[in-house]
Amino acid sequence: MLIDSHNHIYAEQFNDDLEEVMNRASEAGVQHLLMPNIDVPSIDAMHRVADRYPDRCYPMMGLHPCSVQEDFREQLSVVERHLFQPVRKYIAVGEIGIDLYWDKSTLEIQQEAFRQQIEWAKALKLPIVIHVRESFDEVFEIVDELHDERLRGVFHCFTGTLEQAKHIEAYGSFMMGIGGVLTFKNGKIDQFIHELDLNRLILETDSPYLAPKPYRGKRNEPAYTRLVAEKLSTLTGKSLEEIEAVSTANCERLFHLTFEHEASSAPLPDHLDG
Repeated sequence: MLIDSHNHIYAEQFNDDLEEVMNRASEAGVQHLLMPNIDVPSIDAMHRVADRYPDRCYPMMGLHPCSVQEDFREQLSVVERHLFQPVRKYIAVGEIGIDLYWDKSTLEIQQEAFRQQIEWAKALKLPIVIHVRESFDEVFEIVDELHDERLRGVFHCFTGTLEQAKHIEAYGSFMMGIGGVLTFKNGKIDQFIHELDLNRLILETDSPYLAPKPYRGKRNEPAYTRLVAEKLSTLTGKSLEEIEAVSTANCERLFHLTFEHEASSAPLPDHLDG
């Protein structure tokens, strides 16, 4: 069983064929999909998908850094209301973080939104799902400051350096989300992924974005989680069965989820056995 730990399956790109996309995911062994929120307008669409597939799709709640604009405090108030007076369960606070690729002028308010949502996650004992784009230093500054025994999460779509990966591992309570970039020739993380602790890695697609080879440039979808798993298996020298078992266990541990696992003839890795 595979888990796509980060996708926007509720996006309009899937309006016409969502059922077929979900069926392809099942056929690829991708049974569970974790969905981070983007902004207030995206909440209803995310909820509709979660209601349509309650045993497969799990929502998060947060304000994406690219959505942090002049009205961000109003949007944060809606996020807060959903988190603290929920009509449903959210598995994480996300997608949150800092993005300096699109707009550097909003850094100060992005930092404010990021800090606030981290504090909410700590109060609720939920993990955070961090978006980092051209902003590792800025994100590390805040996480270093606020990190304590209550803070855990994942650096989604990790595309950093080995040094940055080791910084994340040193927290002891954070994972790295590995997606389609792992299959890119210029992705760079393929050069050192074998040096990382497999117990700190989870798989994702970020659908509909960042499709892996051979679908690069096309719409991404959860079924392609298997392509990421296969690439990770090749680069680490671990069997595909071990990649599946470990990444699924990591997801369950991080998000406090428990799924029924299909029987497999493949041996469990030592740290999962018994």
